[in-house]
Amino acid sequence: MTRPSVTPDWSYEREHWRRGHFRVAGVDEAGRGAWAGPVTVAAVILPGAAAEYPFRDSKQLSAAQRKAYAAQVREVAVSWAVEHAWPDEIDRLNILGATHAAAARALARLDPSPQALVTDYLKLRTDLPLTAPPRADALSYSVAAASLLAKTERDRLMLELDARHPGYGFAGHKGYGAPAHRAALRDLGVSEAHRRSFAPIRALLNQPERLL
Repeated sequence: MTRPSVTPDWSYEREHWRRGHFRVAGVDEAGRGAWAGPVTVAAVILPGAAAEYPFRDSKQLSAAQRKAYAAQVREVAVSWAVEHAWPDEIDRLNILGATHAAAARALARLDPSPQALVTDYLKLRTDLPLTAPPRADALSYSVAAASLLAKTERDRLMLELDARHPGYGFAGHKGYGAPAHRAALRDLGVSEAHRRSFAPIRALLNQPERLL
């Protein structure tokens, strides 16, 4: 794999360090746009020694790299947590509300607790100082670390859903709207793993003979 053209650094974290907020949590999610399975949010506080890490936006890495780097994140982090919002919560709160709820749960589990946050354009409702730039998963070590945990943990759960709901191909497309997923929905109908408030799934719900 070629080296990514953009590598993260500590620029966003340093802005908080300068204000005396040394426990900065990076927050990122995986699965917001999927039609099935959970949205997964991770929060990570890395040591504030400004060391360099191999962590990158999970989308820039192979599955093997993500798994190896996620293990390193768990090893070096001061604190980390991963939380999920499942389809019933997504359908009840909408995808943004469910993402915020999962993020709040993840942040509440951090020990020690964060003093400031950097997110990938996720404008959380919080009293903590918050920086939420776009593409933070590619620009911030803390957010890149969170993206690795969110992606690998969600992928693991999608493998479990694949075994529980065979035929949909969750292990491959991870619940996104790939052609194979569309074809499986036409053949098998909607499963309990699907987000019924999402437009493509909601359309199928209007065809009762296609439901499981």
